[in-house]
Amino acid sequence: MANVRDIVKRPIITERSADLMAEKKYTFEVIPSATKHQIRNAVEEIFGVEVASVNTMNYKGKFKRFGRYSGYTRKRKKAIVQLTPESRDLEFFEE
Repeated sequence: MANVRDIVKRPIITERSADLMAEKKYTFEVIPSATKHQIRNAVEEIFGVEVASVNTMNYKGKFKRFGRYSGYTRKRKKAIVQLTPESRDLEFFEE
């Protein structure tokens, strides 16, 4: 199993994910091979919160061309983590 800091790559901050933060749902980019149990354990250990559920989405790489060279962009996985009502909020923009 990978280190918990290697499983969760970064938080994804968009308008939609900011709206979900009011419902205690946080969006992270994770490694494509991570399972829901690994993501749950990693978030609980890194942030010290309780996780209620984890939803994941896989994205295939897009086909791109640059002149005569072509290839695919990297594939990625996104996880939306729902915290329990008793958990504290995560602070991404701390002073």
